[in-house]
Amino acid sequence: MKHGLTILTLLLLQACSNSITNTDIIQLGTRPYALINKMPAGALKEKLSHCSEGPFYRTDFSIAHRGAPLQYPEHSKESYIAAARMGAGILECDVTFTKDKQLVCRHSQCDLHTTTNILAIPELAAKCSEPFSPADLAKGIPASAKCCTSDISQAEFLTLKAKMDGANNKATNITQYMQGTPPWRTDLYAEYGTVMTHKQSIALFKQLGVKMTPELKSPEVSMPFNGFTQQQYAKKLLDEYSELNVPSERVYPQSFALDDVKYWLNTFPELAANSVYLDGRDTHPDFDAMNANTWQPSMHTLYQQGVRIIAPPIWMLVTVNNDSQIVPSEYAIQAKAAGLNIIAWSLERSGPLENGGGYYYQSISDMINNDGDMLTVVDVLAQQVGVIGIFSDWPATVSYYASCNKMPASL
Repeated sequence: MKHGLTILTLLLLQACSNSITNTDIIQLGTRPYALINKMPAGALKEKLSHCSEGPFYRTDFSIAHRGAPLQYPEHSKESYIAAARMGAGILECDVTFTKDKQLVCRHSQCDLHTTTNILAIPELAAKCSEPFSPADLAKGIPASAKCCTSDISQAEFLTLKAKMDGANNKATNITQYMQGTPPWRTDLYAEYGTVMTHKQSIALFKQLGVKMTPELKSPEVSMPFNGFTQQQYAKKLLDEYSELNVPSERVYPQSFALDDVKYWLNTFPELAANSVYLDGRDTHPDFDAMNANTWQPSMHTLYQQGVRIIAPPIWMLVTVNNDSQIVPSEYAIQAKAAGLNIIAWSLERSGPLENGGGYYYQSISDMINNDGDMLTVVDVLAQQVGVIGIFSDWPATVSYYASCNKMPASL
């Protein structure tokens, strides 16, 4: 009997392992239904409710933002697998580099103190750019630290465990500092997050049968870094797809730096054909999504420079008209008129939406008062703006909408 149980256990483990790579298994969970329940009565709610039994499928319209970080540590193997299970057709590895100039998946070069357990490992914490400093509550001084991938080697990076992004700025010790997860996320699945190199992410994404959208993160160290130039950094990112035989149509390289995008387009025209310009021009104080004169360069100039996909934050694509309806912004209208495809970011990033939705909904805050409203925004982005994809911290939400509306499985 004991031998039989051992065999059964092995068979069950093998079945679970095989299911990870089965692209036919899409499991959305209960969150989309909870969001639909919160929507006001109307045609959209009725339509989405009628799709409750599926069928659901993988679609490139659903793009995993850092994996599935609403519940899993961002850029961890576990987060990526969860995102693929939820129907995301494209997964993102934000790319930065280590002290030995190797590429790894992190949202920021200097976020290890908030996204990993590095501070709990004395020999690695000692290498951080800025060691942990406890809060002095009497003087109003917050706790702080700064740990960068460029502080350690790739081998050292791979000894870390990913955790939910967050820090307790009132902490007086490292244990308290690491306990800063926002209350609308969870630490239930965060104990054993597996960090990944860029190459490891490519191999995993191939195994999962998804497309890939690496983002070249802006260095937080002076470049060149020990002889490593910005162009060498940008080239290394695409070289790793070539080395691992990834077809160009399965790669969507991204950067907020237009110079990176133009370098890719000019140097790797085939592999970079799907390059994405992440639009962060709203950081300019004069930027206005309803005034084309404040966008430099113009949409037409971007197209002439070879850009074919532009990706702004959600709020830049929508506004409220005189009838109190959410409609496309002038930015969205001009981008489409110039021939640009649009990807929006990032759904499920804001936490609860009861108070207007924060940064991602700032142009329509008067129309946002509960989590169900995000599906109304998704509908406007899909049906009126005409975006080709939406980044989400919980891809199931977008996958549900896309499957319900029979959107294409592939871009």
